[in-house]
Amino acid sequence: MIVIKTASELDAMRRVNQMTARVRDALANHVQPGITTLELGNLAQKMIRDMGGTSAFYGYHGFPGQVCTSVNDEVVHGIPGHRVLKEGDIVSIDTGVCFEGFIGDTAITVAVGEIDGEKQRLMDVTQASLDAGIAKAVEGNRVGDISNAIQTVVEEAGFSVVRDFVGHGIGKDMHEDPQIPNFGKPGRGPKLKAGMTLAIEPMVNLGKNKVRILDDKWTVVAKDGSPSAHFEHTVAVGKITPEILTLT
Repeated sequence: MIVIKTASELDAMRRVNQMTARVRDALANHVQPGITTLELGNLAQKMIRDMGGTSAFYGYHGFPGQVCTSVNDEVVHGIPGHRVLKEGDIVSIDTGVCFEGFIGDTAITVAVGEIDGEKQRLMDVTQASLDAGIAKAVEGNRVGDISNAIQTVVEEAGFSVVRDFVGHGIGKDMHEDPQIPNFGKPGRGPKLKAGMTLAIEPMVNLGKNKVRILDDKWTVVAKDGSPSAHFEHTVAVGKITPEILTLT
């Protein structure tokens, strides 16, 4: 069942998503050569606690981290640990916060120092595909319109959309209906209505789209070892224009 949020529920979603965005931006600003992914996770834990929230990820189906930190060929669900970020890496930081019974979710991919041109183009295209998908999050469109907009931007640039993981509705639960694939045909899927809140999140590989899960049971990597980028906003569907709740 797709949940249409009331005005008061949308206000609660705005609050928690602004908190989530502040954590995301702080972590992105701390990325530099020599920092560990665990340091980023610890910073997130402190910020979330100081704001009165809790991590939406920690303990979710047993996930052991405060945030997800996915480096280079890691697509999503990387666990913060003692890995040291190096010049030329890219790292995806996926952040979730629970506050007042609602959940915020957002992700960004960040360069560690100077990166090569292909990694930069991968990041730029992934961000552009997210923007294209969000633009379709208006009443009367369908989920497939979001999916197709993302896929078109990615594939026209010569990259691959990861198909094993998708965006999703979000609210009181992390994963609500509908699922939002990052590929598909326009005009298909559930019709969008104002008041829906969606986590739109393209995951894009520089190489092929196939992925595998590491032995830690969480970290998803590109099967061919190619770099991957991940950007995500939580969005409220609008009657005329979407509202990006995780935009600071």
